[in-house]
Amino acid sequence: MQIQWFPGHMHKARMEMESTLPKVDLLIEVLDARIPYSSENPMLAELRGDKPCLKVLTKSDLADPEQTKVWEQHYDESKDVWARPVTSKEPGTIRRLKGVINEMLPKKRSITTMVVGIPNVGKSTIINILAGKKVAKTGNEPAVTKMQQRINIGDGITLLDTPGVMWPNVENINSGFRLGLLGSIKDTAVDYADIGYFGARYLLENHPDRVIERFGLESQPENETELIEAIGQRRGCLGRSGVVDIDRVSRILVNEVRSGMLGLLTLETPEIMKWELVQTAKRMEEQAAKKAEKDAKRLKRFKAKQRAKKKAKKYER
Repeated sequence: MQIQWFPGHMHKARMEMESTLPKVDLLIEVLDARIPYSSENPMLAELRGDKPCLKVLTKSDLADPEQTKVWEQHYDESKDVWARPVTSKEPGTIRRLKGVINEMLPKKRSITTMVVGIPNVGKSTIINILAGKKVAKTGNEPAVTKMQQRINIGDGITLLDTPGVMWPNVENINSGFRLGLLGSIKDTAVDYADIGYFGARYLLENHPDRVIERFGLESQPENETELIEAIGQRRGCLGRSGVVDIDRVSRILVNEVRSGMLGLLTLETPEIMKWELVQTAKRMEEQAAKKAEKDAKRLKRFKAKQRAKKKAKKYER
């Protein structure tokens, strides 16, 4: 499954961000603590350039705290990048971001920041808590914010709220699955069965005990197919002739992962990120080579047809 979800308003938002960035002192990039790498928009990194960046790891109450510390350290090693985990369940973790912003730019008395990130990572919730009132629309589905707005949050800080922006193609296939699994992409743009099987495979490989306990299984399934079948039997997701309804089971599994019913989960690590970057680059090179080969064959056939036409015209004369 390769994600391609880039509605028209996202293209407009990207252009607006690009034109506003010269007036911005610092970027606040909001990431999902459960998938920091997959929720990090490479297009934003390109636009940011060398501007200071505060990586805010939201929903940290749903992520593995030990892995969150690993990600904090990973980001803190980068120049002009700080990272802080937050959760809306503890608003104080978000309010303290004002102090962090001023600490990052100690010589500036007035700071303009831009809040950026992909859809459904909690940008609007963070802004509302920082502002102390509801100034940004929130929702539990992607693409709620549609336009930029300017918000004064006090302490000499002005926030520019921007719509959640994806990038045209999520080349890393596993990232696409993770984004779908955690709801960062409209459900209409993904296949529940695909992300259900991905989630089942991840849980079996990393947290089989949680799966067994949560769904009351007598033994550990050998693979994701067996797990989906077992959940279907336990939850009564059966269609005609007792066949398990894969879509219903997948929806149950996905919703339980998203809500934290299967425990605190971090679906990737910096090591996984590095490995997947290499694998994705290799796959893209292979695809480019295959495309170049097809294009060369197509051009060869075209030239052969043109030569044949010229010969035919010559004999006609």
